[in-house]
Formats: sequence, C-alpha cells, structure tokens
Amino acid sequence: MAKLPRFSLAHNETTKKWELKKEGSSEVMKRFATKAAALKGGVLEKAVGGRGSVRIRKRDGKIQEERTYPRSADPRGSKG
Repeated sequence: MAKLPRFSLAHNETTKKWELKKEGSSEVMKRFATKAAALKGGVLEKAVGGRGSVRIRKRDGKIQEERTYPRSADPRGSKG
C-alpha cells in the first residue's frame, strides 16, 4: 500500500488562524478562521485532495485526533 501524505491542522498564535500544512513543510496550504470551520462537512478532505492523514491538534499543540482520507485507507480500520 502506498504511503499517504501527512498533514497537520494547528492554531497559529501570530495569525490567530487554524492552518493546514503538509508535515515537514512550512508552507500553509489553507487557513481557517476557526477549527470548527476546518472540520465542517468534508472541508479538510477537500483541502488534502481526498488522500492523506491529518493530525488535528489542540491549541496547546498536542494531537487531539487523526483523520485518514479516504477512510478505507486507515490502517487502524482494517482489522483482519
């Protein structure tokens, strides 16, 4: 199975926005006014092009959850 690209959604204190970045890169792919706006109805999935793993962080930087798109590609979901 091909390795999925990894992304991170985190709050930037300087810009006061939630930013989606590809892990290992400082380039911001997309900015959101609120975390709720980023998590609403498939917005994150579209932002990563429908393929990838997104680590959603709390304001303090700790990982809150991780979402994989498409869901069928999540290795934790394929219990045999």
